[in-house]
Amino acid sequence: MINILIFGNSGSGKSTFAKNLCEAHGLAHLDLDTLAWKPTVPPKRKSVDESGKEIDIFIKSHEGWAIEGCYTDLLELVEEYSSEIIFMNLPVEACISNAKNRPWEPHKYENKEAQDKNLEMLIGWIGQYTERNDTFSEVSHLKFYDNYCGQKRMVTRNEKYT
Repeated sequence: MINILIFGNSGSGKSTFAKNLCEAHGLAHLDLDTLAWKPTVPPKRKSVDESGKEIDIFIKSHEGWAIEGCYTDLLELVEEYSSEIIFMNLPVEACISNAKNRPWEPHKYENKEAQDKNLEMLIGWIGQYTERNDTFSEVSHLKFYDNYCGQKRMVTRNEKYT
């Protein structure tokens, strides 16, 4: 059974990597962005418990899966059910370049224009990755990676899943 957690900075290629992995192995895919936020303007995070219940439903509904996101607090909830973790640890500059070139994400934005309107804020947030100490930060991701006892892999450049 393949159950993989993929994490890293925004723009690191988590979603693309997860999609390729899921297609190659017939796995279910969960982007944590789809359940971490309340549908408010501006968006507010759901509680970890609330998101955790939705994640629990997902993992119980699928035999094999890939869950991806930048939320260490949510990844910790399912760490024990995973068979592997993949840390997308690309340089911040690569993440910013990826964010500028990403296609429209219809599961996150009403249209491409709405996505592009958010780009300046996103680039600023990506750039703070090494400075922050929150659940989305490099320090949090490194700690999660270092403390994981199972199979793990660190990806430092964009590549197609092989």
